[in-house]
Amino acid sequence: MSERPKHLDLDREKGLTVTWPDDTVSFYPIAHLRKFSPSAEMRVLREQIEQNPLTVLPQSMADHEGPVTALSAELVGNYAIRISFSDGHHTGIYSWSYLREIDPKRKGR
Repeated sequence: MSERPKHLDLDREKGLTVTWPDDTVSFYPIAHLRKFSPSAEMRVLREQIEQNPLTVLPQSMADHEGPVTALSAELVGNYAIRISFSDGHHTGIYSWSYLREIDPKRKGR
């Protein structure tokens, strides 16, 4: 498990900035966080899209107009953050280690 961040700053329109204990700063655009939500629903969807790029998006994502924004965020214990999105998605709990894993600066992201 990764260490708890030193600082979190959520810009609801742009993204989440995380300052880690080693003073590394990671920025996660809202669209990136939504795409890589750790919820079971999104994991399955990412696997389906990987196998078939023509996979139909769930109705909630297809019906949402405009860019997705963050509505709110809450800490989950000492190990994670939950973000609620404007398209109705709110079930993903982003652990600190998962955030490190999906850092957009990492290769392949």
